[in-house]
Amino acid sequence: MTNVIPLRPARADRQPDRMARLIEAIATQRRSRGDVFWLKENAELLGVLASLEEPLAPEALAPLAPFFESGAQALRDFPQYYRFILSICLDLEDLGLSPAGLGEALCRQVARAGLEEAELSDLQRAEARRLLSRRNVGQPVGHGALGGRLRRFIDRTRTFALPNRKAAYELTHIVYYLSDYGRRDPSLSADALVSLEYTGILAFLDQDMDLLAEVCAALRFAGSIPSPLWEKAVVQAHGAHHLRPGAGVPLEDDLHQWLVTGWAARIAGAEAFAADVPGGALRVIHDRAPGGALRPLAVCLREMGSARSADWGRMRAHVLSYLNPETHAVLVEAERSSPRFGDFFEGFARAGEG
Repeated sequence: MTNVIPLRPARADRQPDRMARLIEAIATQRRSRGDVFWLKENAELLGVLASLEEPLAPEALAPLAPFFESGAQALRDFPQYYRFILSICLDLEDLGLSPAGLGEALCRQVARAGLEEAELSDLQRAEARRLLSRRNVGQPVGHGALGGRLRRFIDRTRTFALPNRKAAYELTHIVYYLSDYGRRDPSLSADALVSLEYTGILAFLDQDMDLLAEVCAALRFAGSIPSPLWEKAVVQAHGAHHLRPGAGVPLEDDLHQWLVTGWAARIAGAEAFAADVPGGALRVIHDRAPGGALRPLAVCLREMGSARSADWGRMRAHVLSYLNPETHAVLVEAERSSPRFGDFFEGFARAGEG
């Protein structure tokens, strides 16, 4: 028999408690508890775990139990950080921390204090609504005038054909809040899906894997399948991160991008968060990829001035000849990644505008 396929045994899990060690490292080893960056990092980690419905042993959450139990006091002491505090406590409860029912009590405390009314930003108001509605307090995210403004923003496709990181992240987060991180259908319009597609093209051109991962997750939550080239790039970017002990490594590391790319990879069904977690003050280091094609593309168009065209078919040969081999390859892959690339380029080129 010459066609026998050898079966490889499943890889032994060298560190079965890696998630517990990750929680402990971020909760106790990186920053001082209660510091705003501590709140941000723990909220991000728990948001990922809760979104993925990660099965955790009760003891894995023990490092965060004191914060959970003191949630009401934390809201009184630091109302300006109520969204972080509420997010952490609700996710801990959903992941299995007791006592059950504490999350609803905290939501009602926030509602009584009217903290949502202190928000000037529609995006932050939407996040507050999303948190409160997790325990059936207050209005749904998409309700009323706020919901209308959110949808008008994400439906304006031409906004997202231009580089604007603030608008791009607001787009993805609006989808997260409307969908409750994939728990319900956000009922996006066709235009909103185009907005996500354009944002993904920009992120891929820029090789911005943090933003590209967010776009892929948002598309999945909206019931769409992202470009396989985008999701492959996100998975590869996640694998290019290395977990290191903290000694001698700057605290401003790549933890956020590792979490976001791993989250998007897992949503897509790929393996992620497989690396062993070292002891001590965890740091995440990323192997930097070569720069993307976004900036060279913009420079090429600017130098052309009024001679540029919005027709990608007419512009393609000139633009590609302008780029070096690395950025040339990125642009070709971006073009292949989306059937809307020509439509995107029409908005990006801004040809003929006064």
